[in-house]
Amino acid sequence: MNAAALASLLPVAPRPAAEERLSSWLSRVAGIYGMSANALLAHFGLAGVSALTLEQGLSAGQGALIATRAGLSAQTIDGMTFAGLAPHARFVIAPSARYFCPRCAKTPAIGRKGAALPWMFWCSVHGVRLWAREKRPIESFLPERVLERLDPPARRGAARFVAWAEDRDAIGETSAPTVPELLRFLTTSYRRPSPPSLAEQPRLSLEARRANHAFLIRPIVRQALLVVAPEYDRFAPVLAKPVRPGLAALACGSLLQNYALAVGVARLTENPVEHAAAALAVADAEGETNLRRILTTWPSATRRRIGVELRRLTDAQPAGKAPRRRRLQLSSINYARVPQISARLVP
Repeated sequence: MNAAALASLLPVAPRPAAEERLSSWLSRVAGIYGMSANALLAHFGLAGVSALTLEQGLSAGQGALIATRAGLSAQTIDGMTFAGLAPHARFVIAPSARYFCPRCAKTPAIGRKGAALPWMFWCSVHGVRLWAREKRPIESFLPERVLERLDPPARRGAARFVAWAEDRDAIGETSAPTVPELLRFLTTSYRRPSPPSLAEQPRLSLEARRANHAFLIRPIVRQALLVVAPEYDRFAPVLAKPVRPGLAALACGSLLQNYALAVGVARLTENPVEHAAAALAVADAEGETNLRRILTTWPSATRRRIGVELRRLTDAQPAGKAPRRRRLQLSSINYARVPQISARLVP
């Protein structure tokens, strides 16, 4: 290293923590000198470029410039970015942590890359379950016995999300439905919006029911995700069940919603015929039209098999009788003493 390079080195520049994102590291370095991350970048000669923009992908010159000033390698700087994600997936990167790791919280100044991505349900460093942003564990929504059953498909669904984001989704390249197509199906309404059913309503006193009448008659969107992931339908807070359409569901969803979407994507990936037919079988006329419109983008061979399975399901029912819906159980949560239940029904 020559004299000019030595003179440009920062006096102090901590090494990145494991899986730390670039914006987090730059903020930590800038904090040592009492400045903002943008001011530090301007000092590096990168004025007008934000840390959040840089971490989506550095040019060779940008990475080398930061590395030279910090005394690190360009590979180390690049390793803190999301360069591995394809351009079509970078919109899902959150500017701050989506979820909360109780062990990472001991060093809150360090932001991990995994915490910015919607398909990370376990901490990439500590391996523990991530909590919802408001520091609620997912066990507060789904019982442990249910999570044990759902964890394997959630991991497989997350793996497919990663493959799609890194532009290496081999399944989608074999004429099978792609991740965006599966998400469009899961987030499409299969029935008209309807108020919470008796099974979805918390146990309330007469006074509480009167106080929360607006909630009890509020129509809730009913999407195919509820059929493909009935565990989510059963245990999710009723106001939290609807998700945004398509890829926006993944980008804007809560921890519970994205966990359910991963389960749904895994099940549709492994058995698209059975799950798509099941959703069509319980759909109303409007919902069936919605779902069939989405299915037009699926391979024709898969659509034919879905039609055969749907006929099998409907033929198994007595004439004139709609397919039997799965039995819903009453909520086990007692909200009777909660004056305002709405906050408890959203994760």
